[in-house]
Amino acid sequence: MSTQRLLRQSAWYLMLTLCVILWARHCSGYFAAHDELDQNKSCFCELKGSINDCSCAVDTVDHFNNIKIYPRLKSLLVKNFFRFYKVNLKNSCPFWVDNSKCAMRFCQVQNCDEKHIPKGLIEESENKEPAAFKYTKEAQSSECSEAEDYNRVLSYLDTSLSDQAYREFERWARHDEAEEDFCILEDQHKGAQYVDLLINPERYTGYRGESAHRIWRSIYMENCFGRKNETKTLSDFIPHLDLDKVCLEQRAFYRIISGLHSSINIHLCAKYLLSESKDFLDPQGVWGPNIEEFKRRFSPETTKNEGPHWLRNLYFIYLVELRALAKAAPYLRREEYYTGIAEEDEEVKLAINDLLSVVESFSSHFNENVLFSNGVASLKFKNEYKEKFRNISRIMDCVGCDKCRLWGKLQTQGLGTALKILYSEKLNVATENGLWERPHLEANPLFKLSRTEIVALFNAFGRLSTSIYEVENFRKLLR
Repeated sequence: MSTQRLLRQSAWYLMLTLCVILWARHCSGYFAAHDELDQNKSCFCELKGSINDCSCAVDTVDHFNNIKIYPRLKSLLVKNFFRFYKVNLKNSCPFWVDNSKCAMRFCQVQNCDEKHIPKGLIEESENKEPAAFKYTKEAQSSECSEAEDYNRVLSYLDTSLSDQAYREFERWARHDEAEEDFCILEDQHKGAQYVDLLINPERYTGYRGESAHRIWRSIYMENCFGRKNETKTLSDFIPHLDLDKVCLEQRAFYRIISGLHSSINIHLCAKYLLSESKDFLDPQGVWGPNIEEFKRRFSPETTKNEGPHWLRNLYFIYLVELRALAKAAPYLRREEYYTGIAEEDEEVKLAINDLLSVVESFSSHFNENVLFSNGVASLKFKNEYKEKFRNISRIMDCVGCDKCRLWGKLQTQGLGTALKILYSEKLNVATENGLWERPHLEANPLFKLSRTEIVALFNAFGRLSTSIYEVENFRKLLR
């Protein structure tokens, strides 16, 4: 064999050996990376396939929300109509002595200067009729006789009645509307003030420990349809496997609360206080995603395998509130969204119409009729739902961090408004009889949402939408 040929063979073997080594190193890194990826994806192991008790899949909701809903809500909720929320943050805790006020500077809510509040919102508050009008002397006058007769024929709207009769009946109806509420409305109570949500965003403030855990223990354990659990770990509040042993109404209640809890935890992980200024007079901080905190709250290893199921419950409550928007769409399209800023008010109405059209286009809405459909037992469950959600509204007054209390109240009220929409007999009657097509909607006494309820409804849904969007961001970061 010639020396030249021997050198060629040696070079070929050397190249082959190098290729094998490089391939082996690549495979080693590849499989190691994928082993790490599989471990990191453990938080998301339940985020695939069908959403239990619903007819659609997780990836369907991900695409629909992240591409179509989230961008629209993000631009809508910065508008003046939705950024100013009227709330009472001065109520005392009705269940225990609250001596656990958050001392962190980021827990404080910045007050809203009245000069920054749109004039239309202030005028609305000043001109609002009290709910107790029904029992006043004026309400007993003969002018109300037509409204009294109308009360007997709620199944249709007689457009021959005078506008005055409609207005009088609407005043009478305000008291009765409260019977459909799933949460406590306090925007007209003494002490209620406007808060600018944009300068008080929901994020991690440092409020944690026993005081915060006590709130969630109370929400779960005091509203558990008779089940008592004295354990203190979050994974014991809603054991996933136990949900198959209870009826649909109870399971739905647990999943709604768990989904709300998951959503709030995701907000805190996504806007975590990463660093802060040492100057107490300069309350600046740097917020961003905290991957380790997200894993601690949702990974199977730290939650007794419950964390992934909690994430799935986020999708359940999202579908519940999405369905409420779709059902109330005919009503919401007729709202004025008035702030007194004409150009922006018109923009908001157009944006609302666009958003509602997208919401209605979703092909697999939650079916609210599967709940409360078993006669007398269902009426009992429906009343219990109202009682328990109103109780949760009161528990929010025990939150020691003002900013956490603000967003807890808003999201609870938004959820309560969604349930009010889904299970309002007045809304059903109005829809079945085509009342939304009538020209005098402002005089329609059957169904009414206050401005505060509408603001809470859209902002609460915006929080759920943001949570699903942030879940995808954490998924990418963990990769």
